Amino acid sequence: MEIKKDILWRVYLSFIGIALLGLLVMGRAFYIQRFEGDHWRALSDSLHQKYVALGAERGTIYSEDGQMLSTSIPYFDVYIDFGAEGLREKNGKRFKANLDSFAIACSNFFRDSTGSPEKTINEYKKELKAAYNNGNRYYSLHKNLSFDQYKSFRSFPLVRLGRNKSGVIVETNTRRLNPFGMLARRTIGLARDKDHSVGLERTYDTVLSGVSGKRLVRFISGGAYVPVEGYEIDPENGKDIVTTIDVNIQDVAENALYKVLSENGSKYGTCIVMETKTGKIKAIANLGRRADGGYDEDLNYALHTTEPGSTIKLATLLAVLESGSSRVNDLVEVGSAGAEYVGVRVINDAERAPKPVLTVREAFAHSSNVGMAKLAFKAFAANPDQFKNYLHRFRLDRKAGVGLVGEESPLLPKWRKNKEGLHAMLTMSFGYAIEVSPIQTLMLYNAVANNGKLMKPYLVSSVRRNGAVVRDIEPEVLDPQIVRADVVTAARSCMEAVATEGTAKEVFKDMPFPVAGKTGTAHVAGKEGQQIIRYGDGVYQASFVGYFPADAPEYTCIVVVKTQPHAPRHFGGQLAAPVFKEVALKLYATKVQRKRGTPVQVTPDSVRYEYAGYAPGMKDVLRTVGVRSVRDSSKVGEWARMDASATGAIARPIATPRKAIPDVRNMTLRDALYVLENMNVKVAAKGRGKVLLQDIAPGTPITKNQTVTLLLN
Repeated sequence: MEIKKDILWRVYLSFIGIALLGLLVMGRAFYIQRFEGDHWRALSDSLHQKYVALGAERGTIYSEDGQMLSTSIPYFDVYIDFGAEGLREKNGKRFKANLDSFAIACSNFFRDSTGSPEKTINEYKKELKAAYNNGNRYYSLHKNLSFDQYKSFRSFPLVRLGRNKSGVIVETNTRRLNPFGMLARRTIGLARDKDHSVGLERTYDTVLSGVSGKRLVRFISGGAYVPVEGYEIDPENGKDIVTTIDVNIQDVAENALYKVLSENGSKYGTCIVMETKTGKIKAIANLGRRADGGYDEDLNYALHTTEPGSTIKLATLLAVLESGSSRVNDLVEVGSAGAEYVGVRVINDAERAPKPVLTVREAFAHSSNVGMAKLAFKAFAANPDQFKNYLHRFRLDRKAGVGLVGEESPLLPKWRKNKEGLHAMLTMSFGYAIEVSPIQTLMLYNAVANNGKLMKPYLVSSVRRNGAVVRDIEPEVLDPQIVRADVVTAARSCMEAVATEGTAKEVFKDMPFPVAGKTGTAHVAGKEGQQIIRYGDGVYQASFVGYFPADAPEYTCIVVVKTQPHAPRHFGGQLAAPVFKEVALKLYATKVQRKRGTPVQVTPDSVRYEYAGYAPGMKDVLRTVGVRSVRDSSKVGEWARMDASATGAIARPIATPRKAIPDVRNMTLRDALYVLENMNVKVAAKGRGKVLLQDIAPGTPITKNQTVTLLLN
């Protein structure tokens, strides 16, 4: 009996415990549902929904005259949400009613590179039906539609009913484009979607990129997600920047540099053109040799520091004349052996001087290392620090601050108040033991051309939003007078003597206007990639820097060319000066002579160029201007592309298929209009000149009411 009671007591106790536990669970469930439901439902939604960033449209980079140097082109990805209420209501009545016409429109519109439909009508119907039956929430219909294609797509059956009724989801993306291709590409920045790692694209990344928006999306099966309607913050598009670059000057500089580099097989070269009065960089060309022997804008050599060679002698000349130790007509003995012991070391001249005793002007004009070292020794032997102070005054010990990431800092030797310091000072006086960039050297020469006023070089003149100026960048004077006015006058006469009687005499003997400058030829040593280059390896850096016209300077220009080992042509007067000459002649003819009213005859350009248009007419024009040899690479009909040079022209046919967009690049606007409008394609044109770019790729199937936008230059 006692055992039975004991068992019953345990059973009752267990039952009461279970009942209490059940009541507790039910009470907790009621509490959660009644009072904490919103919190947990929101938490549940957060596991399936999240905000994703909406990229802002990146700003455009313009040239000074308003031409696009780098811009973003939109493209569109199209998806369909087959779970949309508008498609599902009334047992899918709307979807079924539009399926046939939508499949026909897609098959006629979406075509491959050959012009054939990507899929047949039946294939589209089958895929769309299967996606609808499976309730696919993110069916990918087509990607990378151009803006014009997207406009046509919006008029399709079903699509024109709107997003809710059609389920169509469109995502907008952008692709960065350099309309001028290689032109100043390293300075502007590489056209990459995500990595704006060089040039103005990087320096002004925060200005160009704008502010991202965000959109709430809901994740569905397969890891895909669909946007949640009404939960979207629009991005703030980036600002535009207007550069100081002149596309025509840039083209002249690159072509002149390319010609000399390719003729001599040089490793690389750079050419910078600066507006003398303001410091605006009008052109900055950088060409490096590729493995296949061609040239490309691979590195910004204008910002790399090297031992400059004889172009640094202007700094020595200015320091000597400013110190008062010598005057421009004083005599300096350079000897006739081509080598002299000066102070603490032997100094050699690359070429023997025309006579054993030269004036200071002649020593500079003939680029005598011995002469310039003796002048520096006379002025600064007692206090080499004074020479270093002049280099600081000329800003050769710090970056130019041109506004590009990657500019290298100049290198000066360690300075000691003993024979080692004197040795370094003498070595620097003719261009070794110091490393500066071409842009820094250009600044100093520009200051002399600008009557002693040192200007800061710059590449961006304004920042704009929707065409309105947000910020203007004005010319900046770093030093109103780096040396006395009489020293500037003397230095200018020395640089003019370089072109009339010195190391550049042969190059500039037939110039129709005066130029002034300095040649430079330096042995190269240092590390290049994994390769160690020594002075004895026969690699040279040839340079020329100067300004024109010498009597009233408008532009200052520097050219630097690095040669292959033991190149037969390696002097600054042989490689760099001809580039300067071609740039000067063409800029004088196009930019300067109108101010002066003095016509200049410019020799025909031997650089290759390209035209496209009506073949018989182009042949007549080429023959009229003296290009007699016109060769047809194959049978040419009405329309052709002429790849021409001073020695002749090659005509290649342009295909004009009936149902696909033709290639009208390099045509005049009149020819392009004739071709396109005869194919019932509408045309919108921007700019002036020849067709540089078309927004619909050649070979794209033509659709009804299609519009092609042409960018002219």
